[in-house]
Amino acid sequence: MELITKYFTDFTPHQLQLFDSLFELYAEWNSRINVISRKDIDSLYEKHVLHSLSIAAVFEWQAGMEIIDIGTGGGFPGIPLAIFFPEVQFHLVDSVGKKIKVVNAVAAELGLQNVTTQHGRAEEIKNRRFDTAVSRAVAPLVQLLSWSKPLLRKRLPDQNTEPAYNKKTGAGQLQPVSGLICLKGGDLAMEIAESNSRPLSIEIFELFNEEYFKEKYILFVDKF
Repeated sequence: MELITKYFTDFTPHQLQLFDSLFELYAEWNSRINVISRKDIDSLYEKHVLHSLSIAAVFEWQAGMEIIDIGTGGGFPGIPLAIFFPEVQFHLVDSVGKKIKVVNAVAAELGLQNVTTQHGRAEEIKNRRFDTAVSRAVAPLVQLLSWSKPLLRKRLPDQNTEPAYNKKTGAGQLQPVSGLICLKGGDLAMEIAESNSRPLSIEIFELFNEEYFKEKYILFVDKF
């Protein structure tokens, strides 16, 4: 929990309480349904919560915007982002029923009214649109772009999403009206080339000075 408050200092007492509750909730559920690697549960705040919140260190969403988390797994990045942005709506989707069961339980226990879930695949969603898609370590970029494109609202010509990322402070000014934000690691050159896209790429180590985040990146694609 100290890692969260090391990098984010503007939480309300209620948000702090919610973040503090995450470890006990996930440890309890993980003992029954393995949604997080058991060797990682003690590193929940670094490897899962803070990793998810790297998106919040760069991007801002306006109240009422709708975000889809594709392949949410145990609820990452969706659950931490829903705590961070209580006035933004998050729809968490996963094809594995037991994972959605855990996400539903965690969201209910935390009282997150801005979280909805769906057991299924993103490509099966019809007649619903979102402002932004997020994902963490789910699929190759080309596949994520294919899944995301039909789910995103069309950007109006006067809606600017040009990056305004402050590398010195890690403070984000970018409001992603329509696009894909994904968390990935390793050498991404081939994956990006195969996607035929030109994402904004930010190394998370620039935001959080922790060894774990070396060679881990946020990719943002807004034109595809």
